[in-house]
Amino acid sequence: MKTIIKNIKGMYAIWYREFKVFTRERTRVVSSLLMPLMWYFIFGGGMGRVAAVGSDYHLFIFPGFLVMMVIFSSLFNGAYIVWDKKIDFLKEVLIAPLSRTVIFFGKVAGCMTDALLQAMILLIAGIIIRIPFTPVSVILTIIMLFCLAVGLVSMGLIMGSFMESPESYGIISSVVVYPLFLLSGALYPLNNLPLWLNILTRLDPASYAVDGLRSAILGTSAAGYLPNLMIIAGFDIVLVLTGTWAFNRMKL
Repeated sequence: MKTIIKNIKGMYAIWYREFKVFTRERTRVVSSLLMPLMWYFIFGGGMGRVAAVGSDYHLFIFPGFLVMMVIFSSLFNGAYIVWDKKIDFLKEVLIAPLSRTVIFFGKVAGCMTDALLQAMILLIAGIIIRIPFTPVSVILTIIMLFCLAVGLVSMGLIMGSFMESPESYGIISSVVVYPLFLLSGALYPLNNLPLWLNILTRLDPASYAVDGLRSAILGTSAAGYLPNLMIIAGFDIVLVLTGTWAFNRMKL
């Protein structure tokens, strides 16, 4: 029991540290909100005149921009692992009687909170611009974004655990972030795609989150909400297990 309480306190301390870092970086919060909104209005206004999606194009792409927010903010947090190694913060944390697995879960909880808070800001903006939310769809949206954030934060931490410099992490994360978003179907329907592109979209976990959110918010979906959620949950399990393995083998 004492070990469990000690681990919970350790996870809370790491979560709180990540949360404080987030609340002190107000420019990061503002910029992370402005980017998807800028894409939403500019891209939506342009493509909305030519895209044939069977509904209002702005409504069609909004779930994708919720996913975009989670992708960018989740993977961005992986850079903090690189900085923590660079300034020897992780060495100080490891002096405490905590396992690396506990530290990993504390990091996941903290980074996931950051990502969800930013997504919630965009969700509120969606209510203001009259996206047709209902109480049930809001709850389902939060659940889907929560599950997606778990996997993507774990992915960012895995990448950060192998990187030695913030510059190298920035390059690698860009290579990962944009394909995740552009292949997710956030901007276009995924039916009638070439075979090679169809395969890539099926390998992209974000595509299942976008489809699930469209089911929750708009009532239109290729597979339905629950099947998509189950696929994201499977993705989470694989990434969390891989993340604990990577953290335990991380060189400081």
